[in-house]
Amino acid sequence: MLIIDRFEGKLAIIEAGEIMIELPRKYLPDFAREGDVLKIEIDEERTKKRKEKIKKMADNLFE
Repeated sequence: MLIIDRFEGKLAIIEAGEIMIELPRKYLPDFAREGDVLKIEIDEERTKKRKEKIKKMADNLFE
């Protein structure tokens, strides 16, 4: 579980089990508050497009 522990300037301090992670606050929604539980989702469409782009770059490199 990922929980917003606190904010320090432009950083959000995220509790992830026994470790703390510093994440730029700009990556969180504006309405995020201390104590909120975060959920991570995979953006399948953007992942697919990124992989296609990388494959095209590799194909062009080795032609």
